[in-house]
Amino acid sequence: MDFNMKKLASDAGIFFTRAVQFTEEKFGQAEKTELDAHFENLLARADSTKNWTEKILRQTEVLLQPNPSARVEEFLYEKLDRKVPSRVTNGELLAQYMAEAASELGPATPYGKTLIKVSEAEKLLGAAERDFIHTASISFLTPLRNFLEGDWKTIAKERRLLQNRRLDLDACKARLKKAKAAEAKATTVPDFQETRPRNYILSASASALWNDEVDKAEQELRVAQTEFDRQAEVTRLLLEGISSTHVNHLRCLHEFIKSQTIYYAQGYRHMLDLQKQLGSSQGAIFPGTFVGTTEPASPPLSSTSPTTAAATMPVVPTVAGLSPPGEAALCLEEVAPPASGTRKARVLYDYEAADSSELALLADELITVYSLPGMDPDWLIGERGNKKGKVPVTYLELLS
Repeated sequence: MDFNMKKLASDAGIFFTRAVQFTEEKFGQAEKTELDAHFENLLARADSTKNWTEKILRQTEVLLQPNPSARVEEFLYEKLDRKVPSRVTNGELLAQYMAEAASELGPATPYGKTLIKVSEAEKLLGAAERDFIHTASISFLTPLRNFLEGDWKTIAKERRLLQNRRLDLDACKARLKKAKAAEAKATTVPDFQETRPRNYILSASASALWNDEVDKAEQELRVAQTEFDRQAEVTRLLLEGISSTHVNHLRCLHEFIKSQTIYYAQGYRHMLDLQKQLGSSQGAIFPGTFVGTTEPASPPLSSTSPTTAAATMPVVPTVAGLSPPGEAALCLEEVAPPASGTRKARVLYDYEAADSSELALLADELITVYSLPGMDPDWLIGERGNKKGKVPVTYLELLS
């Protein structure tokens, strides 16, 4: 018990001395041992590495898991050393809803068939996203987290210890300086006329005491300097290891980019396959009926009611040059656009023409569109320069 009390009192004294030295440094009343420029650069680089690693880690976690509640849940599972439960990705959940909707609305209907195809593509996208999250977490997030929770904590601990050693060293320097000043004052020869003989004895005794105090302060200073130099070397070695950390993080960054490239390449391939499937089946789902088509016979234009035309486009009652029923149909290029009812449209997505009767589209281009009597409402006639052809309404944004 006595030993613990002595140790507690000693620790309290050391803490008080450091606090006094730190306070006097802040107010400019005490000298401070400065580190060399190279050491300061190492400290600045380490702090910058730590700060940017934290930001990159947090933002990558947001990229992989945008839901903050899910991130908090995963963090708690990790802190409790429990396995994080498997979570369905947004793409997989969307695929599930689409498949259930197709089953309920009718898988044999055009809408149901398309829902099934899209759900299969979304399921593949969800699986690719799951693989990307898993790979990125292992190859990129884990090394960054290990640095912050391992190497950086060691560096921070040694830096705090170095700070304490520096405060002890500067406190010893200040104590030695004060002891030498007191010794010099005590050894000053007094005036024989103004000083009584008794003061000579007191002056000699004080001088001897201050000599002992100076010797003790010098010994403490040598010990403090040795401990400070040793701790500075340990901290320097750890700070120089930041270069190895940068090399490791660079390798992890390459792994992250590789996994991200694979993920987006898979997504592009899946969506491209889906677009081809939808484009090839769209003609069967929405058969076009217009002059010049080589598709199966459809009701004559003259016998079709105008109410079946597209609701968003004015219906032209007659088109000059159309052949009567039973005669050979004219080519689409020979059909003149209506005198009124044409509109401008912006193309939303690229569209590959299924045959010569359709017009290939490029995203963001402007074309002229109009409807003909008897046409399916999901199709319009599009013109770009001297080219004409059918275009799907779903790929267009009609302008005024």
